[in-house]
Amino acid sequence: MHRAAIKSPIRSAILAATIALLTACGSGGGSNNTSPSAPAGGVQLQVVAFGDSLSDAGTYAPIASVIGGGRFTTNPGQVWAQDVAQHYGDTLTPAYTIDLGHQLRAQSGLDYAQGGSTVATPADQYQFLTDVIGDIQMPVTQQLSSYVGTHGSFNANQLVLVWAGSNDVLRAGSPPAANATVETAATTLAQLVAQIVQRGAAHVVVVNVPNIGMSPQGIKSADGGANYTQLSQLFNATLNAALQTNGVQGKVILVDAYTWTTQTIANYQANGFAVSNTGQACDPSKTPRDTSLLCSPATYTTSNADQTYMFADELHPTTRMHALFAQYVQTRIAASGLGR
Repeated sequence: MHRAAIKSPIRSAILAATIALLTACGSGGGSNNTSPSAPAGGVQLQVVAFGDSLSDAGTYAPIASVIGGGRFTTNPGQVWAQDVAQHYGDTLTPAYTIDLGHQLRAQSGLDYAQGGSTVATPADQYQFLTDVIGDIQMPVTQQLSSYVGTHGSFNANQLVLVWAGSNDVLRAGSPPAANATVETAATTLAQLVAQIVQRGAAHVVVVNVPNIGMSPQGIKSADGGANYTQLSQLFNATLNAALQTNGVQGKVILVDAYTWTTQTIANYQANGFAVSNTGQACDPSKTPRDTSLLCSPATYTTSNADQTYMFADELHPTTRMHALFAQYVQTRIAASGLGR
């Protein structure tokens, strides 16, 4: 998922502060070393993630963290993939981070997900925070080829998380013209999942597209989110069929984010939220370009907005929403017979 580009004065301020920060502290990188103690999930696993901003652990943090941002949520909160990794005794960090020259630099992490990524569309075919990061984000096709080029294969001690397609839905336009674009993206994603399985992955979580029509952006749109909902459903139906066609539907753990988001929003108070999908935790008047990537406690609508709101901005979940989704994913993993 994505937001529009940041204006150049903001970019200049961010970059100037970044230079000072990197000089003092270094650019970081992260590690995926696991803890020797028994994890909460009952089994020690190394987590690998592919996808978009919903799973991005901080690709753009070297720049965004200078003003308190770093991930597409209510910073400094984590995204669901990081929460899941911790549950199984791992620490998930970015496989690539951006540098001051607007280039991606390889790091030691195994989170290949990048904000703005689609399943297969090259980055230069659309605009995504271009003034700050340029056209650099890898589609999932490239994320997987990058992993394979570095690591070769997967193994039975890994948990592979795959969640993509939201940006394909968001950028496809309106049905029926958009249908072919969405179907192609879903079919391609299923083929990528098959490749992951064929390369030795024993534990693969595949998450479908959430009900984008129920995001703040969706309900504010002219049709109240109907097109987004229709395309989300089409993506998911196509993905399910393509996974079966590729012979991997029974070899992966399917997570229904569409139903989960729909039901969680409908029962928001029972899930501990004070504000449903009608508001956002990151104050648009304080958060640069109204994107959660640059959201921090200083720009929250209220001091505890990361826990009381469902959405950080118009598209991305808050820290609490991510944590609840991680818990749901963990129950699906346990139901498959892996850990607890």
